[in-house]
Amino acid sequence: MNRQKYMINFKVQNTVHLKIITSPRYIKHSPSPDKYCAAHTNFTNERLFYKKNNRRYKRIQKIFVILRNFFDSKTIFMLVKQHTLQRPVSVKGKGLHTGVEVELTLRPASNNHGYKFKRLDIEDQPVILAIAENVVDTSRGTTIEENGIRVSTVEHVLAALWGMGVDNALIEISGPEIPIMDGSAYPFVELIKQAGVIELDAVRKYFEVKERIVYADKARGVEIAIYPDDHFSIDVMIDYNSRTLGHQYAMLTTPEEFETEIAPCRTFVFLHELEPLLQHNLIKGGALDNAIVIADKPVKQEELDRLAGLFNMPKIQVKPEGILNNLELRFSNEPARHKLLDLIGDFALIGKAIKGRIVATRPGHAANNQMARMLRQIIKKEMAKALIPQYNPNEPPAYNIEQIKNILPHRPPFLLVDKIISITEHVVVGVKNVTMNEPFFIGHFPGQAIMPGVLIVEAMAQVGGILVLGTVPDPENYLTMFLKVDKVKFRKMVVPGDTLILRMELVGEIRRGIATMLAQAYVGETLTTEGELTAQIVKVKDNK
Repeated sequence: MNRQKYMINFKVQNTVHLKIITSPRYIKHSPSPDKYCAAHTNFTNERLFYKKNNRRYKRIQKIFVILRNFFDSKTIFMLVKQHTLQRPVSVKGKGLHTGVEVELTLRPASNNHGYKFKRLDIEDQPVILAIAENVVDTSRGTTIEENGIRVSTVEHVLAALWGMGVDNALIEISGPEIPIMDGSAYPFVELIKQAGVIELDAVRKYFEVKERIVYADKARGVEIAIYPDDHFSIDVMIDYNSRTLGHQYAMLTTPEEFETEIAPCRTFVFLHELEPLLQHNLIKGGALDNAIVIADKPVKQEELDRLAGLFNMPKIQVKPEGILNNLELRFSNEPARHKLLDLIGDFALIGKAIKGRIVATRPGHAANNQMARMLRQIIKKEMAKALIPQYNPNEPPAYNIEQIKNILPHRPPFLLVDKIISITEHVVVGVKNVTMNEPFFIGHFPGQAIMPGVLIVEAMAQVGGILVLGTVPDPENYLTMFLKVDKVKFRKMVVPGDTLILRMELVGEIRRGIATMLAQAYVGETLTTEGELTAQIVKVKDNK
């Protein structure tokens, strides 16, 4: 049975630790697992697998009751840990289009590293981040570029990493293109298995699909849709108006199927495309043993002999099923499965695992990338929304106005913070209630009262000052002085009656008393002002 591991570390009355190994579909329906589940308890060191109707089945039901009391299904899903490689592994091969012999090395990477490529053949060994925005060419594969440095045909190795549950890896390459190997992702899967996969401390990041998302190109009959679901799956349908290829369908119902059902599926090309590709100086590293060649039209034996000569192959023929006799199909629908493989590799550029069902009709690298870019934009918006501070006036503040006055030297009318609602080592959130009786409204657009932007910046700086002054033992003897205000944008007017929520986050560590902070001011969920503020902690001189 295919199972994916879910680490759930918690204590029951400080004595019991549980590890549940099951699938998200079973977790979703807890506390009644459908067929199988497993549990580990540290006080007995037992590892017991329970089957439905087993005499110990009631015990596992009790465990799921405990889980239900502590977590909902979404929380459990999100507790999957990130993984990386256990050790570096390397392989050599030719790039499909460049024909350049390259060495590829997969290296372990830390939490939240994601996928990055490093060009070892270029001075300073530049790194290219594997994200959808960096895709610059999708004509015959996926090419990414950053700062003018490219890596081509990245989809197969990325699909292998994703399919084997590797969240973080550094991919070193000694040339401009990933080796084509046998035209599938399986050689890279074997490489990952050789390296081994280990768990990291960080939790895996998921994009949870909440509503139907669609990319469509009606002129080409292309559509990729993603639907909400409690686990990840893909359905792919292809139709090339070819009597040989016909309509094909492929699916991936769980990630565990990738290794055996999807990874071995090779790229394919139509016979009539081969010579134009050669004429355009492409497929220099191509061979008839690393691609399925489909003859969708009648072809004379003389033409086949000429193509065989171009590829330094012995005599070739067309099989009854319409493919060349250079290889055997691994699956009857191998082309559709390879399109699914390509989609996974291109979606690896999203930067998060997906919780949802993908249905793709005639997908290709261009459409895959457009959808991946759409998803990244949605993710960015969700991340920005997640940063919006939530203000509940009923909750007691972290610092009230009297405590703030003990830290800051400012006094009315220039004290622009009413309370601090939360503070951590790196983030502080404060509140400024904007009322009509503020003295600056008397002269600042009397007929159209607007809070001056410089005072919003000052309010943010005062909130940030509380954060940085918290790093010294006697904050009353220090001041925070502006050094720089950068990238400030005023997005919406602040008027009487508004409640400003001021969020300040340290960017890096405080060094030599200098702190740089990302500043944001909200009214409700609307960002009104943002920027970067740099200040220095200065000790007050003793004038006695």
